[in-house]
Amino acid sequence: MNKSDLVSAIADHSDLSKADATRALEATTRAITGALAKGDSVAITGFGSFLVRARAARSGRNPQTGATIQIKASNAPAFKASKVLKGACN
Repeated sequence: MNKSDLVSAIADHSDLSKADATRALEATTRAITGALAKGDSVAITGFGSFLVRARAARSGRNPQTGATIQIKASNAPAFKASKVLKGACN
C-alpha cells in the first residue's frame, strides 16, 4: 500500500473527501515527525508507539575498499507495534 492507496482507504472508511483525507494524513505525519524531532514519543493505543532510539558510534567497513571507517552516533526513529496490531497480523 502506498500513500495514495492509504488516502483512498482513509476516505472510504470516513466521510472525508480524498483531498481532506490527504490533508489529514499529512497533518498526522507532520505531528509525529515534529514530536520525534523534539525527542518525544507518540503512542497510539491499539496501534503502537513511535519513538527515537539512540545508536552508538561504531566502526564499519567501506564496501568498495574494505577500509575501516568510523560511523558517528545518531538517533533513529523506531516503531513498536501494540499487542492488538501484532494479533491482527497473526
